[in-house]
Amino acid sequence: MPERTVDTPSDRPVSDETLLKVAKEIVIKFIEVGRLTPATFEQTFDKIYNTIKETVRKG
Repeated sequence: MPERTVDTPSDRPVSDETLLKVAKEIVIKFIEVGRLTPATFEQTFDKIYNTIKETVRKG
């Protein structure tokens, strides 16, 4: 099995558009597997987006 390497973080900022796209893809997966309903969409999307944003912009 080949070794996995972890790239060091880039100094390039991540745009809000990219954060939204990543959050959208995660939400779509949650909908597909039944973990997200329309009733909880807003709250769940906010949590996912903010978690990604905080993780990416930690520094």
